[in-house]
Amino acid sequence: MLDEAVDLARQLVKERYPQARAAWLGGSVVRGTATKTSDLDITVLLPGPPAPLRESLQYGAWPVELFVHTEASLTRYCEKDRQRRQPSLMRLIGETIILLDTDGSGAQWQESGKAQLQAGPPPLTDTELQLLRYKITDLVEDLIGADSNDVRTAVASILWQEAATLLLTGSRHWTGTGKGLLRELTAYDAERATDYATALPAAMRAAANGNPEALTATVDAILDPHGGRLFAGFHLSGN
Repeated sequence: MLDEAVDLARQLVKERYPQARAAWLGGSVVRGTATKTSDLDITVLLPGPPAPLRESLQYGAWPVELFVHTEASLTRYCEKDRQRRQPSLMRLIGETIILLDTDGSGAQWQESGKAQLQAGPPPLTDTELQLLRYKITDLVEDLIGADSNDVRTAVASILWQEAATLLLTGSRHWTGTGKGLLRELTAYDAERATDYATALPAAMRAAANGNPEALTATVDAILDPHGGRLFAGFHLSGN
């Protein structure tokens, strides 16, 4: 499947963007985790307009996500991803197969993406840390006080993700959303010999079924190295 996807992606880039300087195929197809609903994630580097743009389309049998950039927009969006600690574009360039490289920029940007991923995100500021602790504490209290499984489900589905975000970013590890968050947790577990990628979702499911104790305990274990729960004394100044 990979060879077919690479050939198709390369053909698409040549047809739609003959002026492209470089192009990369990334995502689940390259990672070897593609499912029947997976698409082709293709990033293209152009010398100028119409980039930057993003487009979704069908090409042959594949749904395709196109991320079309100039060097300036690649730099800008990679920095945005670094600041929000979610390295979407860095992975779409750094963890890829090069489809096209007319001037060496394809290999250069791929290496840059890998280096940025390896460097990790910036540390949490004190304000960011306190806000995360406060939000998680508020959710824990809501979970403990929930009077129905519907409420527990609504709260637990948010709580486990906020706790995972603190776990990852508090350790200067990249985070994500949805399945991307699980991927980052799995990578964290591999580095630290932990099992949060399975324990947190399992605890969330238990909480939704009326048993919040495991989720509360797991979240408290994540909070503890950062000072534990935070309510009294929390202060956030406006601009």
